[in-house]
Parts: sequence; structure tokens; C-alpha cells
Amino acid sequence: MKRTLTGGLVALAVFALPALADNATAPAEAWTPKTFELDNGMEVVVIPDHRAPVVTHMVWYKVGAVDEAPGKSGIAHLFEHVMFQQTDTLAPGEFDSIVSRNGGQSNAFTSWDYTAYFERVAKEQLGTMMELEADRMVNLVIDDDPEGAFISERDVVKEERRQRIDNNPGVILQEQVLSELWKGHPYEITVIGNMDEVAALTPEDGLNFYHEYYSPENAILVVAGDVTEDEVRTLAEATYGQIVPTGTAHGQRNWRDVPLLIENDEIIHSDPKVRQPVWSRYYNGVSQVRSPKEAYALEVGLEVLGGGMTSRLYQSLVEQQQLAISASSYAWTDLHDQGPAVISASPAPGVSMDELETAVMAEVSKALDEGFTEEEVIRARNKLAATAIYARDSQSTMANVFGSTLAIGGTIESVLSYPDDVRAVTPEEAIAAVRTVFGPDRHYIEAQLLPEDMAAEE
Repeated sequence: MKRTLTGGLVALAVFALPALADNATAPAEAWTPKTFELDNGMEVVVIPDHRAPVVTHMVWYKVGAVDEAPGKSGIAHLFEHVMFQQTDTLAPGEFDSIVSRNGGQSNAFTSWDYTAYFERVAKEQLGTMMELEADRMVNLVIDDDPEGAFISERDVVKEERRQRIDNNPGVILQEQVLSELWKGHPYEITVIGNMDEVAALTPEDGLNFYHEYYSPENAILVVAGDVTEDEVRTLAEATYGQIVPTGTAHGQRNWRDVPLLIENDEIIHSDPKVRQPVWSRYYNGVSQVRSPKEAYALEVGLEVLGGGMTSRLYQSLVEQQQLAISASSYAWTDLHDQGPAVISASPAPGVSMDELETAVMAEVSKALDEGFTEEEVIRARNKLAATAIYARDSQSTMANVFGSTLAIGGTIESVLSYPDDVRAVTPEEAIAAVRTVFGPDRHYIEAQLLPEDMAAEE
């Protein structure tokens, strides 16, 4: 969940780029990360990029919705909001004001696996950003004042849910599906939390959470931009390095294997706001952290199957049979624990959901039976590798990639080697990964998003 702050969101989109030759290699990495650790245990990653006098400064905390105690869902996300409020030295709203006055952008986001805060500013403001982040790491004001930050931000979160989830039929359906897919796993409850539990969170809960997780030994500092390792080290030691660890960030995460679905299920959600129906199937997928080789093979296979307008699903269902206006397949492989693998399509006018489902699964079955060609796999893996390589042109994107990877237990080496690793996937490995995930012995959740009138017909 993201909260828009002064200066707005930094765009992190990666534009489509031509695929590289299959034997191409990445250019020399002038920006290759440098790493070190402060005496208090805070990890530091420096990504040099001297093309412009700008830096992206991020602090990643190794805590997310997965770490929340029973009955305390939503506290990680709520706390993200509270962090922008009052400290012993800053008045409410002053953090945002300082960043804005210095021409910067700031924001934060919470996931199941981590919470991250960032500022993008001119190089000369980096020290100020470190001072601000170090200040709120230790001096946040959390009290019982009914108009104080913690209690007031609870109401903000409720409104956020109304606007971003309850008012969006597609998000409502996805929340229902993921809760079933992850049933019994800590990912089960959406990041924003169960609203009854959020409403019951107290300032004492907030203080306990703060003392346990918001400490330097539980954080990763990532600085990308026009800086050197020595410059960042000097500033980091003068700010973050002065913080004494609280000693309560235990480092034990609530990660565990996601249990496989044991039966098929169907979830239908209809709403007057829906204009175009969508059909999807969600299967248990894999994680790059837990099973990197299998995850890369699945990514390549799903790219062949439904990764764009040249994919099998799109060419057959949209271009040739004209039964759908869109068709795709993808997987969430960037969580620590296993995320979903999804097949999705939207019907053309006059095509029923049953007709669409039959056509989609016929094409999937054909692929599982026949396998992939060498040409298809080369095109798919080159596209994935090229996207990863050209993403390195954005300092903000790379700060996000390295920070999120380290926060879930991955390595810098895995990020650097990804283009070569994905281009090493063979056609046999790609189809084997897809057969494993979508095979006849694997169960799924079918999801249908329908306009109200179409639901009545169904």
C-alpha cells in the first residue's frame, strides 16, 4: 500500500525495449553496488550513478504484514503512516515539508515482507535526508492523545481501504482469492489489515512494534546516485551510526511454505462498476528466493504462454479465434514465500465465460502436451533479460530491486546474475516448470469479475 506525499510518487515503470541477442552480455557495471555494515548492524548498499547530481535514498525495514502478531493485522501498514508524523524534533507534517522545500520527492510502501521509505533529492541534500530518517527511527512520538498521530492515522487507513479496495471491484475479488490461496499462511490477511483489528490497535501496540522492529540492526540503507562509497559511509556513520540498537528486533520472520490448494474453488464477484468481465485462474506458484532455478524457468514459460501480444494465448484467443480482447499469464515470484501463478483473459463481446474458459484451457493443455519451441523460449528469455538490464538505467528502480531483494533474504549476486541465469533456461526446463504449476494434479481458484447484469445471466 502506498501513501502519496508531497512531491508525488516516483515513477518506476520500465519501458518495453528490444530484446538482446541471445549471447549478449550486460555492459560493464559502473554502478555495481558497494556494501558495508555499520557498527550497530545496519546494512548499507551504495549504487554509484554519476550521470546526474541526484540521489535516491531508501531505508528498508525487515518487517511487513507477514510479521504481525495474531489479532494485530494492519499494524505494519498503519505504522508506515505514523512514521510521517511527529518526532521529538519535528512537528506533524514537517518531514514532508522539509523534503518538499528541498525540491525532493518522498513516499513509503508496505508489503507482506518489508516496509520501505524513500526520498529522491539533489545530491547535496543526502545528509539532510539521513538526518530525517535517523531521527524518526528513534524519536517518533506515539501517545494516547485522541488527536495524536497514531489514533488519527487509524482513521486515515480506514478511509484508504474505502477508496483503494472497497471502491474497486477488481481489488475486492483479488483480495478474496488471495485470502483463499494463502489460507493458513501469514500472507492470508491483506497488507492493509482486517479493519476490525486495525480499529482496535492501540498506541501501546504501536510503541511495542516500534521498539521491536524500527532499529538499525533490522534495517537496510540503500543509496543510489551521484555518490561514492566513502561519501555515503561518512554520512551514514554520522547519522544512523549514532543509533544504539534496541536489541528487540529478533530477526525471526514468520515465513513458511505456502500449503498447496487441496481442492478447486470458484469465486465470483459482480458489481455495477464493472464494465468488462475478467476470467482468471490462480495456482500455487514458486519463489525466486526459495527456488530460483524453478522460478526463472516458470517466468520464461509464462512469457511464452501469455507474456504479451506474441504469446500463445494472445495469438490464439485474441488474434486468431477472436474470443478474447486480452489474454495473459504471469506469476508473483518476488515474494519470500510462494505467490500465485495466474492465467487470465477477458472475453470479446458475445462470448460467454464458459466459452472463454474452454478456449483458454484448451490452449494451455495444447502447450503442456506439445511443449515450447527453441525459438519461443529464446525470444521469451531475451525479453526478460533485456528488461532487467535496461532497468539498470533507472537509479530508483535499482534501489528498489536491491533493497527488496535483500529485505527478503536474497543477494546482490542474484540480482546481478539474473540476465544470465534467465537466458540459461532451456525449453525443457521452461515447459517442465509450467507443467508442474498448471498440471492436472494441481488445484486452482477460478475467479470471475462480472458486471451486475452478466452475473444475473450466469
